[in-house]
Parts: sequence; structure tokens; C-alpha cells
Amino acid sequence: MKPEMTLQLMDTHAGGDVSRIVTGGVGPLPGSTVRAQMEYLRDNADGLRTLLLKEPYGIPEMSVDLLVPATDPRAVAGYIIMEVMGYPIYSGSNTICTATAVLEAGLVPKLEGQQHFMLESPAGLVSIEAMVHDGVVDAITCEGLPSYIQTHRASLRVPGIGEVEYSVAYSGGFYALVDAKALGFDLTLSEERALARTAHAIVEAIQGERCFSHYALGDVGPLPFLHFMGPVEPVADGCFRSRSATYVHPGVICRSTTGTGTSARLALMNLEGRMKPGDSLETISLRQTRFIGELTSVAMEGNYPVVRNRITGKSYVIARSDILVNCDDPMVTCGGLSRILSRR
Repeated sequence: MKPEMTLQLMDTHAGGDVSRIVTGGVGPLPGSTVRAQMEYLRDNADGLRTLLLKEPYGIPEMSVDLLVPATDPRAVAGYIIMEVMGYPIYSGSNTICTATAVLEAGLVPKLEGQQHFMLESPAGLVSIEAMVHDGVVDAITCEGLPSYIQTHRASLRVPGIGEVEYSVAYSGGFYALVDAKALGFDLTLSEERALARTAHAIVEAIQGERCFSHYALGDVGPLPFLHFMGPVEPVADGCFRSRSATYVHPGVICRSTTGTGTSARLALMNLEGRMKPGDSLETISLRQTRFIGELTSVAMEGNYPVVRNRITGKSYVIARSDILVNCDDPMVTCGGLSRILSRR
């Protein structure tokens, strides 16, 4: 069979979370901002997301980042994030992977030492700091979204589990934050499936009981994330460490602790008086991978103390490939792909 369309991909991972960076094969999208282009893709060509996150091309534990031209002249590129739950407007791990791909693809010259550039996400401009050593991207530090605690220590009864105490943060999406020990977890890899089942039940219960609205953005959709928090260990003055695990609804435990999950932890620890500007938290995943979140400042916005933060991690390029798309394949649901993909 002669494939009708081709996508160029650079597969990367940060902390174990695989991000498939779409570097070519997609035509220009309508929209005067990256956010508007994301909304067009979501509403008219969701087949790109489902194609790359389902068999035979991928699995739901992956995510996809589509490189698009920036609409803000200060940014070198734009990117649209796609996950099993839909289209988050921001993601730390996806930003780390996209920034690495932009350097490795030559869209930004890779310079030795520290360099800075801007990317445009659906949430807006993101400042990137890249550290390059001997031609290798050793670390990416990116701005996390301003984060705050919308609900502090609420409780609800979850079928099959019982009474669960949780807080809700916004850090690019709404997060339920729960104490892992209180739910019987040590946050080890052997618990991964049980963590997913527990998180699924809690998120379903919260979604069934409550809706959440951002103080400035309004309705940003139902709560899709849950973050299991391990005990916090002081490492040095102003430096902390904690085992963590992030769940994405439905059914996915992330391989990394996630940037937005780490940002949510910073907001909670600040609200509870356990962190202040200048402090940092290293989150450690079930697979022993790590992100570092730094709390940079706090300011009141509306009725909430809103935390500015930075997330540092490392991304690895693991593959470069062409994906051949044939809409006659019974395993493929094209879902509007003909509107956006370039034909061979």
C-alpha cells in the first residue's frame, strides 16, 4: 500500500515520559495565536492526537507536541501539547522535551554553555534556559505556570476506598493532591497499577461531585490530574526532596513526576508555610527520575497567593522517524487528518 501522508517525528523523553515531537508533515493551522491553533486542532482534527497515542503507532502513556510557527515574534517556535486526556495548555515535561527538540533540530543554534530563548505554548510565552556541555543538552529550565491552591484539605467519600482528604491546585490544569501514606502507598514501582486504580476512583468521585473554575481563566475543563505526595525530606537549607507520582485521567501513571505536578506541590507547601521564595523541591518518580522545582516568587491575585516557579529537568532524544499514514488502514481513524496533513 502506498501511504497517503507522512509525519516527521523526533521522539524524546524527560524523566521517562515520552514526548513525540511532530517536526514536519502538518500544514499551517488557522488561528492568530498558538492557543487558537490548538482549539482548531482539538475541534477539527483530533485524529492527529489519537493517531499518535493509540495502536499501532503509540500508546496512551506517551504525549505529542506539534511544532508550529510562533505567532509572537519574541518566540522561536510554538508548540501544541496533546495527551490522553486532551489538550493541556501547558506541561513541564513536554516543554522540556520540546525545547530540547528545537535545539537538536537546529531551529535554535546549539551554543556551548547557557543560552536563553522563548517558546510559545497555548498558555502563552515560556522562557527557556538551556545548558549545553560538549554539544549535549544537559538540562532545560522552564517557567512553570503561575500556580495556586484552589481548595485546601477538603474530603469526600470514594467508593471502594473510603474517606479521602485532598487539596486542589491549578498549575496548568487542576490537580487533586493526596497524601500517599494516608492511602497506604510507599510510592514504589510495584504499586503502579494500584496507584492508577486508586487515582481513577478518586478523580471520578471528585469530577462527579464538584466543578472547578480558575480565578482569571474561568472554566478550563474538569479536573484531569492527581498527584500522590510522599513525605517531604529536608536536604539542605531551603532544599527539599519528596517521592511523588502523577496520574492523568483516564488510567495513566506518568513516568516522571511531571512539571505541573511539581509546581502544584510548590503551591501547596507555600500555602502551608513549608516553602518560601528561593526554596526548591526535588520530586522523585516511581522510576527514580527527578525534576527540580524552584519557588521564585509569591503574589496575591484575586483571593489566592499565586506561586511563580521554575522547573528543571533533562530530556533525551531516543528516535527520529517518519510515520506513514494510510487512512484505508482499518487500525487508523483519520479524524480530520486530511485537513492538516501534507500529502506525499
